[in-house]
Amino acid sequence: MNKINKRSIASIGYDFIPKEYIPKGKNEYYLRNIRSNNAVEYRSLTAAEIEILVRNNNASDNWNNILVSALFNPQLVKNCSFFGLVRIGKLETISLEFHNLNLPVGLYNSTIISCDFGDNVCVHNVNYFSHFVVENEVMIANVNELATTNAAKFGNGIIKQGEQESQRIWLEICNENGGRKILPFDGMLPADAFLWSKYRDDASLLNAFQHFTEKKIDQSRGHYGYIGERTVIKNCKMIKDVLIGTDAYIKGANKIKNVTINSNSEASTQIGEGSELVNGIIGVGCRVFYGVKAVRFFMASHSQLKYGARLINSYLGNNSTISCCEVLNSLIYPFHEQHHNNSFLCAALLMGQTNMAAGATIGSNHNSRGADGELIAGRGFWPGLCVSLKHNSRFASFTLLAKGDFPFELNIPLPFSLIINDYAANELRIIPAYWFQYNYYALQRNEWKYRDRDARSKRELNLEYDSLAPDSVNEIFEALDLLCLFVGKAYERGSSKKELTDQAYRILGKKLLENDPKTVDSLEVLAEGFENSKRKVVLLKVTKSYQAYKEMIHYYAMGKIIDRFVKSTDKMMAAKDLIAFKKLKRENWTNLGGQLVSDVSLQGMLGQIRKGSINSWDSLHQKYQELAAKYEDDVLKHAVASLWEINQFPEKNLSKEQWMELLDKHFSINEKVCKGIVNTRKKDLSNPFRKSVYSNEIEQEAVLGKLADNSFIKMKSKEHKALGITLEKISAILQTL
Repeated sequence: MNKINKRSIASIGYDFIPKEYIPKGKNEYYLRNIRSNNAVEYRSLTAAEIEILVRNNNASDNWNNILVSALFNPQLVKNCSFFGLVRIGKLETISLEFHNLNLPVGLYNSTIISCDFGDNVCVHNVNYFSHFVVENEVMIANVNELATTNAAKFGNGIIKQGEQESQRIWLEICNENGGRKILPFDGMLPADAFLWSKYRDDASLLNAFQHFTEKKIDQSRGHYGYIGERTVIKNCKMIKDVLIGTDAYIKGANKIKNVTINSNSEASTQIGEGSELVNGIIGVGCRVFYGVKAVRFFMASHSQLKYGARLINSYLGNNSTISCCEVLNSLIYPFHEQHHNNSFLCAALLMGQTNMAAGATIGSNHNSRGADGELIAGRGFWPGLCVSLKHNSRFASFTLLAKGDFPFELNIPLPFSLIINDYAANELRIIPAYWFQYNYYALQRNEWKYRDRDARSKRELNLEYDSLAPDSVNEIFEALDLLCLFVGKAYERGSSKKELTDQAYRILGKKLLENDPKTVDSLEVLAEGFENSKRKVVLLKVTKSYQAYKEMIHYYAMGKIIDRFVKSTDKMMAAKDLIAFKKLKRENWTNLGGQLVSDVSLQGMLGQIRKGSINSWDSLHQKYQELAAKYEDDVLKHAVASLWEINQFPEKNLSKEQWMELLDKHFSINEKVCKGIVNTRKKDLSNPFRKSVYSNEIEQEAVLGKLADNSFIKMKSKEHKALGITLEKISAILQTL
């Protein structure tokens, strides 16, 4: 049976905060007064104003509790019922227009309970408007319910005074069993979510993160809802326990409950028709349209949910888009694209720059006794059409999976690879370094795209856009080591000799890869530990992949070194620094929400959290900024260490002549990359099956454009020429030293 309490009409709008939760010396409006514009001087209504209000069919439980500013116009308030303390700012005889919505300023046909209104607001046909602070020039029309409860949390993972722990809202990311759950809070970064979900074996860290959250968000009862300046809300059903920033646009939403909607004049957030959003936080510049369902969620700035997308128990990183599909229990770093109606993603950690093709099914739990599986994918993860993957699986950076059903768990440590499930041969086949051999265009264009589309005005994290960076380069080194191991084993397979140690296999494999590529090409090279099955895992084009990996390490390392020279104001000193570089130890790195951090720096930061010297989310975010400020220096050290290691240079300094050779090699690789970009795109345009849909070449060029006019190819060509000029300058200076 529903319990319906009977109270006096005179109680409506009062005692919003239970008396036991009001601090001594305060009243029930103390939090409301902090939120409201205290610069406005309110006064009581005059007898003449009350008469006009009554004549306009308005009613109040107590006209003395209607306070107004000096420029209040009672003629602009009609057919409203007021309860509790209501404060109204300036009302002028003007209209406000936004898109095709044009409304007269004033309050019309609404029930208003204990609210504050700024200057020149338009409130039309709000059936129930309770406990909100509304700023200047807000437009609200045709809303069933706009209300705030005294225990409103606005999407934050806290509990209010007097509430039970069971009432706390958690985000159960990365695993459906809740074992990696985190508490959402306004301002949470993907790095925060990663740290909190990752280090489950460290109770001191987990306790610190919960303490940070509870310290950041006030747990007092009685906070009012808020609608910022110039926000427009129309044709919505329920908006409850919500904070809305300035310049937001909300139209046709079915339900928004316990949500913070960040928005500002530079990055307006928009929420559209049919949306149902419960227990979440939305960053600035977001778009939520057309039947979206989101529950227990976090949308970082400039992300989008569209066309019936479902986002549940998940964190969606900045500059990401999910359309038409379902995402559960996932932590998704920035630059994620998922557009197709039958895509599904469940219990995953995707480390950014990812793309989900149509029909991709990530997260089958049928190989487990419980819904406790996980998938982890490095940057650039791209499962192709109708790919199906099982938990638990893990993928190195920039893994591309060809269309197909992958029936076993996978652990692929080879970055930039193409993974193929060969049904006919019943084999898993892998082309390592696939992107470097066959699709420079997409790889390079994506780098430009991420950089160009980063819409963040406040860059709390230093996101890495380049495919070759410390995380992926370290994976390449691991891949080289594995290729040597597997080639050595392939060469000795079937031999009557006794089994060698792994190190001996590596030495043998490296010797073959460096000196006898024909022999390597004749071998069937099998990987071990990549798939949870007894079938073969065959590595293809191993010799070319090995050389491509080595070239890309050189290209990365020299690129960072040359970039330091370009940015230096003293070119002579920069050249001297160049030849002064010495052998360094290559460090491990972690992708921290899209910002790469050396493990040394990461462990130091975690130590500061444990000791209490980092004691809040704000101070942790400041630490991210400090690490970002030294990122280029740290990457340069990593680049130098990588250059020495891949070339096996001795510890002593390199000669000028050696540096000249390295510069020449870098230019040659850059030229190869540029040609690869052109050839990849040329291959697309000359493909006879692609050409078959056009009557002639003129029609094709009208639709696709000419290769010579491709703006990205032009840009890369210009960069190649600029690189040549830069290398000539470095060479000239080196000659003088």
